[in-house]
Amino acid sequence: MSDINCIKHLRNKKGLSITKIKETLGINWRTAKKYADENQLPESNIKQPTGMMYTEKWGEIISDWLFEDSKLKKKLRRNKKAMFRITRPWL
Repeated sequence: MSDINCIKHLRNKKGLSITKIKETLGINWRTAKKYADENQLPESNIKQPTGMMYTEKWGEIISDWLFEDSKLKKKLRRNKKAMFRITRPWL
């Protein structure tokens, strides 16, 4: 994304040609042409986190447990199975 903004800046603000942009950034001529003359920026896909930690109330509790367990010795920490059993007692 920063490369695209750089190409647009060099073309629009500095007035450089496509060939000069290609040589400066070391990219393909077609790539420089595509982003220099295109009006829209490509949309970046931001993936929303899903799962128990983000959608249910257990996320805060488990993150607190993980913080507490980080201070304990490895043998004394809770494992995945124990956390699952505690958060889902009906299963």
